[in-house]
Amino acid sequence: MRGVRNNDRAFFNSPLAGCPTGSHDIPMQRLLLRARARLRDSAKHLGDAAVGTLTIGLLRLTRYFDPIKTANLFSRIARRIGPLFREQRIGRANLTAAFPEKSPEEIERILAGVWDNLGRVGAEFAHIDHIWEHDATRPELSRIEIPPRTHELFHQLRLDGKPALIFAAHLANWELPALAAVAHGLDTAVLFRRPNIASADRIIEDLRKVNMGTLVPSGREAPLKLAQALQEGKHAAMLVDQYLGSGVEVTFFGRKTKANPTLARLRRQIDCPIHGVRIIRLPNDRFRAELSEEVPPAFKPDGDIDVPGTMQAVTDVIEGWVREYPEQWLWLHRRWR
Repeated sequence: MRGVRNNDRAFFNSPLAGCPTGSHDIPMQRLLLRARARLRDSAKHLGDAAVGTLTIGLLRLTRYFDPIKTANLFSRIARRIGPLFREQRIGRANLTAAFPEKSPEEIERILAGVWDNLGRVGAEFAHIDHIWEHDATRPELSRIEIPPRTHELFHQLRLDGKPALIFAAHLANWELPALAAVAHGLDTAVLFRRPNIASADRIIEDLRKVNMGTLVPSGREAPLKLAQALQEGKHAAMLVDQYLGSGVEVTFFGRKTKANPTLARLRRQIDCPIHGVRIIRLPNDRFRAELSEEVPPAFKPDGDIDVPGTMQAVTDVIEGWVREYPEQWLWLHRRWR
């Protein structure tokens, strides 16, 4: 205990420390612990406020500059400073386990691309309310490329009169799939996670909600709200590629991990198609949006939806995406634990 003499430490560790002595009704140890906890809480609050203020200021400042030039700058910065963080070790371990056939040099090249992509995502987020640029009459001049089959599938989802479940992954810019759905006229409810820094929440949510449909914050009520949206004929969208301790077991790159079962549980309640949407980063600061064919759910022998099996089918699709563009996926979190 910092600031306390050795003799005092011996007292605090003795049975007498819990007994009132003299005029002290509350043991000194408890007072010190409470004071320390309050100091920690105050420091965390001040730190969060400072980070939140910095985040707000950076987002507002970035909006004044050209989005492509800013993305190029942020990517260079991320490549330089990213390896200084502990996520570099996490990413390297993940990549080495997922691709044992790749050389250390290949792993480092992919990891550099991961930081490059992350820097670009940060810069692009400041312009998320106007980044979607697609002209069907002049696709070659559009920033967003959309294959004909994806157009067909989106129109099918819009016109079939049914709800649908749409999943995405932390691939390339993972904010853009929600824009793709809205741009194709889908009435969409999007599950999202609020920022850890409460002071930055408002500006981030304001940027997101412009062209992203109805935003549903993650939490206990989220599955209920998504189910209600599906019952109203809307399309529920969510990211499903991160570890969830209370999730169901799936295999990803040959290793067991846990996946969020929300999508499969919603499919168990409501009969609707499941599709995946991914955004691919292309050369010359362009993107390609792709909607997958319908992903069949897994069924139990009694005809009920097999939740782990359905999440495995979804995870298999995501693994295929990541294998094709490994440098564009977020390898910096602990997907396997």
